[in-house]
Amino acid sequence: MATILVVDDELGIRDLLSEILNDEGHTVELAENAAQARAVRAVLRPDLVLLDIWMPDTDGVSLLKEWASNGLLSMPVIMMSGHATIDTAVEATRIGATAFLEKPITLAKLLKAVEQGLTKTMVRMDAVPNPVKNSFSPVAELTLASALPVATQPEVVMNLGPQSLQSFNLEGPLREARDEFEKAYFEFHLAKEAGSMTRVAEKTGLERTHLYRKLKQLGVDLARSKRNGL
Repeated sequence: MATILVVDDELGIRDLLSEILNDEGHTVELAENAAQARAVRAVLRPDLVLLDIWMPDTDGVSLLKEWASNGLLSMPVIMMSGHATIDTAVEATRIGATAFLEKPITLAKLLKAVEQGLTKTMVRMDAVPNPVKNSFSPVAELTLASALPVATQPEVVMNLGPQSLQSFNLEGPLREARDEFEKAYFEFHLAKEAGSMTRVAEKTGLERTHLYRKLKQLGVDLARSKRNGL
């Protein structure tokens, strides 16, 4: 199943879409404005985004354009609106949106658009740990486990600090490898900050509600993280 980011300033819409998508087996992250959406996109790299057009801070089309211009449009984005014109829908599609849903959104149309969006998802370079190009955090360094070509090397070794060295199997599904990395990433920061959720939220760029939800999803032991604080 996929990780889906729902961006909408209306609480009722967020709750409804979250309930539907959770029932379908997806992991759902929520954002009520563009600022929160940026933070979630930076850390969690969702498989698909449901993005409302009319929002109070930055509208959805502007956020879509921002992601496209910064090379961050690596996931399908489905636009949503109850007031958008045909020109707005065309513009969003031209920028890179994969679909447009008109509110009120029917269950059938939502699930069909999500299914079609996910089938179009392709593994991109910024979604796969690259030991040369990517660094997922200022303190995390990815190095090859040996000098063998990447195609024949099933593991990478992550250096998360002087007391932590963890390897990740690259032969399994992308989602499993990503979950392993994210769990190690959050456990590292929790240990470093002695379990302080406030400081970890600041370090990782997540709001506390998103952080709690993510830690619960990954099965991170908060009590253990406090005991192992650096």
